[in-house]
Amino acid sequence: MHVERPVKPGLRMECADGRRLLLLQDGAPVLFARQRATHHGLHYARTGRYVSPLAPLRAEQARAFAEFTEPASEQWTERWAAYAAAALRTAATNGPLHEGDWNITPGLSGWFADVNWPKLLSHDPDRGHLTWFGYGDPDEDARDLLPLRALSHPEAPRVKAYRRQHREGILPPVLAWWISGLNSPVVLDGHDRLTATLAEGDRPRLLVLSRAVDADWIALCAERPVLEYEKKMAAMTGGPMATVYASAEARRLAETLRNIATAPDITRAWPLPGGVAAWEAAVEEHVQGWAPDADR
Repeated sequence: MHVERPVKPGLRMECADGRRLLLLQDGAPVLFARQRATHHGLHYARTGRYVSPLAPLRAEQARAFAEFTEPASEQWTERWAAYAAAALRTAATNGPLHEGDWNITPGLSGWFADVNWPKLLSHDPDRGHLTWFGYGDPDEDARDLLPLRALSHPEAPRVKAYRRQHREGILPPVLAWWISGLNSPVVLDGHDRLTATLAEGDRPRLLVLSRAVDADWIALCAERPVLEYEKKMAAMTGGPMATVYASAEARRLAETLRNIATAPDITRAWPLPGGVAAWEAAVEEHVQGWAPDADR
């Protein structure tokens, strides 16, 4: 989708020297982060002030969306993606959209590992560490998604209501946002739906918001797989299995091109006014005592 405004969104990442990051929402800090000097991960601290830019979903709406389309089908996913896009466009003061092109896709190709999902229920501290490569880091720090607020208890009333929707097969997807500076998606909307799905022993259905890559870059990256496909087609001989092989190669090419076209671009970050001193002062005010060891 193409967005013309605002130039600077209400939910945005700001940065300062020394790999310092700050996620602001309507002027309030919601997440501090500092990348490690070795680029093996980052330390983060949540402030507890994050609010979803989307209005709470009612069970009637979830049932209505599933009434004419099979849940988890392509049509069902497209319907929820259109809903999320429309809702985000109206969330200028506390949402992440700014001018440019954006994608909302059902997950990220090859990103989410099944082994990491249960860790969110057992290990999701407000002040923690995300490992990117796992070199000597604790296993529980290898997580593929970062909630922007603490997850509710699995027996909380709202979570229990969503667990019923999950058992009915109508639970709406979780909306995430890819932030390249964190090298991780964050949960934009659906923290309780995430908890409900994990509490039921399942994996959440996801929609991931990201900036769209430039069309010229897509064309450049597509050149090689298209040439390889053409060579395979030219070398293919006739025979009873030729049509089967050709169809398989066409599907493989389509999947490759789709992944290229929907790959997330670098997330924009704005310079933090006041730089390092302002970041350190905000840390002292909002997450007092947080002193991450980012030099290793």
